[in-house]
Amino acid sequence: MEMASAVTEKKKKRMRGKKPWQKRNILQSEVKDGVRITEYNSISLREIKKPSTHIYPGRKVIDPKLLQKYSKGEGVEVKSIGYKNKYLAHKLKEKEKAFQEAEAAAARAEILLTETSGQLLAEDDSYTSHITQRDIRDAVDITSAAKSFDLNLNQFGPYKMRFTRNGRHLVLGGRKGHLAAMDWVTKKLHCEINVMESLHDVCWLHTETMMAAAQKQWVYIYDNQGIELHCLKRMDRVLKLEFLPYHFLLCAANETGYLTWLDITLGKEVIRFPTLKGRLEIVCQNPYNAVLCCGHSNGTVSMWTPNSREPVASILCHPHPIKAIDIDPTGRYMATAGLDRVLKIWDARNLGECLQSYSVGSGASSVKFSQKGLLALAMGNVVEVYRNVTNGGASEPYMRHKSGSTIRDMQFCPYEDILGISTYHGYSSLIIPGAGEPNFDALEANPYISLSARKESEVKALLSKVPAELITLDPHSISQVDTPRLQEKLDAKISLLHIRKPKIDFTPRYRMKGKSGSAQKFKRKQKVKEDKQREFLQAAILQRDQFMEEDKKNKKEKSKPVEILDRFKPKKKS
Repeated sequence: MEMASAVTEKKKKRMRGKKPWQKRNILQSEVKDGVRITEYNSISLREIKKPSTHIYPGRKVIDPKLLQKYSKGEGVEVKSIGYKNKYLAHKLKEKEKAFQEAEAAAARAEILLTETSGQLLAEDDSYTSHITQRDIRDAVDITSAAKSFDLNLNQFGPYKMRFTRNGRHLVLGGRKGHLAAMDWVTKKLHCEINVMESLHDVCWLHTETMMAAAQKQWVYIYDNQGIELHCLKRMDRVLKLEFLPYHFLLCAANETGYLTWLDITLGKEVIRFPTLKGRLEIVCQNPYNAVLCCGHSNGTVSMWTPNSREPVASILCHPHPIKAIDIDPTGRYMATAGLDRVLKIWDARNLGECLQSYSVGSGASSVKFSQKGLLALAMGNVVEVYRNVTNGGASEPYMRHKSGSTIRDMQFCPYEDILGISTYHGYSSLIIPGAGEPNFDALEANPYISLSARKESEVKALLSKVPAELITLDPHSISQVDTPRLQEKLDAKISLLHIRKPKIDFTPRYRMKGKSGSAQKFKRKQKVKEDKQREFLQAAILQRDQFMEEDKKNKKEKSKPVEILDRFKPKKKS
């Protein structure tokens, strides 16, 4: 009782001195002409919120530039679907929400990428192209300086070279038979052999334990110990090798103009056909869609897939023969160099017109893109590196190096600021600041991968292998529906299920001796019609039954769970 009396006393003190109409948040109340007019306060004291004084009010706002960088493209307008299919609209809303969350998560996670790409800066009175490799080695740390070295191999040149996808291992192949594989970072030699015949090209397969060598007659597969594993006699007189890592296909181009695709998981040749364009020595792959690009002596560049014996695209790039061709890692730009001493940059996705054209002092024998967009040109014994070639800002070379002999081949090392060049007298490793991607995806290509992780990644890559039938010029066309063919199939199915008698227009021949009367003509005409309709119906019913049996078989096969290793099962004899 004492508590209740205390509360009532507090309320009385609070309301003391206030009028009764002020108790209910009333501003004014008066009586006019016998009518009480009351004005209330629209803003309640409880509705007024105090500003938040919390130190961390919420998540940090994402920079719009980062969201644009990780954007997955324009989404689907759910309003355009309407309310006819609410389930589909709900599904699309959930999908768009997941895409937006993935973009935001990727933008927020960029702070974890601690490494940044460097660049070379010169003083006001000099150019970066005047800085030599010796100056760079003296300025950088010991670890970086050790990545720049020279190999003097005077006896078995000229040499071809290739890095692995993770940029850790290097293979060298000399024209006179010298084949060597090494870990170029630790300088550990894996193997060194002489194949006792000419070597035209070398290529790593899906791991650093297997490599392919295009020798004088056939293509041979070796392991990292130099042991011969296979001899591919279907690939003869090969001049250029390319490996498609996601499809497990070894591609070869020979001197008679033949292109060959070989599935290394099954050891089976996918297809082999002639291009009818002469000697094939200038070949590269598009990493975006796995299409092979070939440069020809008539100045054209043709693109080939294993699904078509005709080129899927062909463009006249130069009025003179093509000397070099390369496509950047994103698959957007293509660089071509010809005997006319002109370097051209093309849009690889829209081969309509040339984006940029540069005049080169002497004909470029090789062009290569780096992961960060730098372009290297080899001209005789000189290599020049340019920046911003796709935007038209390559007025002066970014770096320049003069070798002791003619440059035969070159390649930027993935995830390293290194350009490897192979010459007639050996190999050289050049430091090019800002060339490589500083942050690597360990699930895609890990330079520090262990033995167990390499085995696991090899199995995963095999299970997620992309069939050769899906290689197209536009990868997005795979997810689309071929409407005309689908309609044709539906019409054929409907015509088989609903059989109609054909209309037969038959005129009986005139006969003598009273056999051409109206009754006789009608009987003969009716008999011919019935015979032809009977034959048609019998054939149509037989075809329909066959179609229904095949449809049932396909449904039974589809009902069984398909496993990825079913491709290794023996095929049923038909």
